[in-house]
Parts: sequence; structure tokens; C-alpha cells
Amino acid sequence: MEEIRELIGPRFARSEPWENAVDYLRGLLSGQERKNSWTLSEQAGQAVPDRMQRLLSTTDWDPDAVRDDLRSYVVKHLGAAEGVLIVDETGFLKKGKRSAGVARQYSGTAGRIENSQIGVFLTYSTTAGRTFLDRELYLPKAWADDRERCDAAGIPADRGFKTKPELAMDMLARALDAGVPARWVTGDAVYGQYYKLRKALEDRGVFYFLAVPMNQRVMAKTTASIPGGERRADELIAALPATAWRTRSAGNGSKGDRRYAWARVRINGARDPDAEYWLLARRSLSDPTDIAYYLTHGPKRVALADLARAAGARWAIEESFQTSKGQTGLDHYQVRQYTGWYRHITLSMLAHAFLTVTRSKKGANIQTTATSSP
Repeated sequence: MEEIRELIGPRFARSEPWENAVDYLRGLLSGQERKNSWTLSEQAGQAVPDRMQRLLSTTDWDPDAVRDDLRSYVVKHLGAAEGVLIVDETGFLKKGKRSAGVARQYSGTAGRIENSQIGVFLTYSTTAGRTFLDRELYLPKAWADDRERCDAAGIPADRGFKTKPELAMDMLARALDAGVPARWVTGDAVYGQYYKLRKALEDRGVFYFLAVPMNQRVMAKTTASIPGGERRADELIAALPATAWRTRSAGNGSKGDRRYAWARVRINGARDPDAEYWLLARRSLSDPTDIAYYLTHGPKRVALADLARAAGARWAIEESFQTSKGQTGLDHYQVRQYTGWYRHITLSMLAHAFLTVTRSKKGANIQTTATSSP
């Protein structure tokens, strides 16, 4: 933890809140079942939660600056040219109406419409590990249009309504502007169907692998077996011959090798002459009606196996949500204010990054020892 401690030290004007932040991180990394201000105060040997509560509310420090420190730490220890940036959201179930951004809205956590807050996250994945880089709280339009309610929750006056893909674009821009090495950007259909996000990545020359709905309109290139013109994604894939499908691995999961049938067809894309544009389909080997569709902007002569692995990288963010909620208290907060949400979430992300880097180092040490053994 000493590296983390020194990393964030300059973000605090006084030593007391700095040490409180380090104690908060240690508590998030502890075996406490619930990780809120009360339990983390007990973990730090504090009789009352006042200091931890002030850390999340009135203490003078900028969670965005600590987020930047987190990003530097992750890139230093996990960065690789073949890295993948992944965007997705997760829900935080809440009671009441006063927590910043809370509303009855669809939560993937619950799998249904629930009273919840939604956070949009950016994760970074390499062969060394996967962890978070950035986060934004989604503010529904009903909230953004209610200035009195925003003021009560401490939401800044300049924070207006943004869609989830727009929040994702902001985070991707910050990461890429900061020089995070990445070969691919990936995300589900919420983000893939948003044209401005795809255009922004193409303008930067960044490759993407983004899910889209089956009714996504694409412009097919004319080939010997496929006439050109605008088609729905599912119709274009259905027109491919059976020989177009190949079985490839999307990488290992909790249940072993994730193998699917894959097919692809070239589509028109005018922005990057040095790249190829593909519509890709992934079909279940056990249920041929279970098909997912993707738009891909990638290098020329890219192998289908490479595209399949890029598609599989998206699951890294689901694993990060699961481990951060289970191990570093991502969803254990009891704050209602806007600033409190960003502060707790940022510290939980930093704790998760520390765990990921520590595991990566241990794995490298084990591999080195095994390699050097007689």
C-alpha cells in the first residue's frame, strides 16, 4: 500500500484526511462483510464514523484528481499496446428519492426496472489483469431538469443531462488523451448503436468492436455472393452461406473455453482507408437462434480468431463489477450526495486496482520461479 499512499498524498492539503483516505482504502481491502463509514471506522480503530463521513463529504479533495492517479497507476503496472478499453454500466439499488440520480430505471444488476442509481464505467484489460479507469454517475433527464432537486443532492450547476454513450465518450476521450495504450474499444449495444461514439473513435484511428441490435442498418459491400446496399444486420448475416461460419474461441471464462460459431461480412466505412469495416455475428453452438451482432472497425487482414478474442474481452468489465462489489465494496456506500458517490466509487476502484496489480505481480513471480526451477 505504500505506493498507493504516496501516489494520492499530494491530493490532500493536510495529513489527517490523507491518512483517513489510506485507512478507508485499507478497510475496503479488508475482510469486512459490509464496507461503509461505520464498519470502515471500526476497522481503522475509530470510535465514531465522523472522520470517514467527512472524507466522503466536506473534506477538501478532488476525486477526479485521484481518478487520474488511478489511471497512471494502472497503466504503469498493467499497460500494454494490445490493451482493450471496455465501457458498460452497472446499477446500485437504492431506497428513497434523495440519492443523486436515483430513479426507477432499468438496472442490469437486478435484471429489471428498480429504484436505483446507474454508474457508467470504463475498464482496462490486458494479459496482466483488468480493472477500472474511470466512472460517471448517470443523471436521468428528470433530475437534470429539476434544479432544486439537484441542489439538494449537491449536483454542480454545470452538470446537465448526458446519455450513457455520451458519458462513455467523455471517459474514452480522457483515457486516450492521457495516452492509455489500447488496441480496441468494446462495449454492448447501448454504446455500439450510437453513431457519434463510433465516429469519434474512427476520427482518432482507434479500433472498436461494438455490439449492435439485430435491426442495425449497415451498408454491405458487393461480393460474389452478397449484393451491395443497405440491409439490416440480421438479414445480411442470414444471407451468408453455411460455409461462412467458423468455430473460434472468445477466450476462457469461469466455465472454461468460450467457443462460438462466427461469421463476418465486409461493410462500407469511409473514414479510415487503412482499416477494414466488418459486420460480425456470434452464434451459440448449442442454440443456433442465439445470435449477437457487432460492428467492427479494425486493422486490414485481421484474422477471425483475433476478432473473436476482442469480442470476448468485453466480459472483463462484468468480472470487474463482480469482484469490486464482492471484494472492495463498490456498492456498499451509504451516501446520498453527488460528491460522496464519486469519492467512494473512486476509492473502491483504486482498491480494486491495487488488488489486480498485486495479483499480477504474484502471478509473474510464480511464473518466473517456475521457469527458473530445475
